[in-house]
Amino acid sequence: MSRTLNFAKKLRADQTQAETLLWRRLRNQQLGGFKFRRQVPRGAYIVDFPCAEAKLIVEVDGATHGTPAEVAYDHRRTAFLGGLGFRVIRFWNDDIETDIDMVLHAIILECQKTLTRSSVN
Repeated sequence: MSRTLNFAKKLRADQTQAETLLWRRLRNQQLGGFKFRRQVPRGAYIVDFPCAEAKLIVEVDGATHGTPAEVAYDHRRTAFLGGLGFRVIRFWNDDIETDIDMVLHAIILECQKTLTRSSVN
């Protein structure tokens, strides 16, 4: 098994509290019938919660993502994922832990945007 796949399995086993809270609400197509997965390799990166149908990746960020080096890394990562056709939305751990309903509302709106765009084309 590749190193990336092994690391993804480790991340699934060692989720943060915010990731666990969000996953409980995304799994089993609970959010608008959209299928989300968790900790999935995309190129050299492992993305938190991708939804292939909506071409959306939901990322959960902790305090370390506020450092200049991490911000630059996240920009490169988002650009790479955008090149694969995905949009990336990010939420802070605190947002998920304190207002999960707001987070879920934002995610469903983003999922629906993709479906609206594809039905127009």
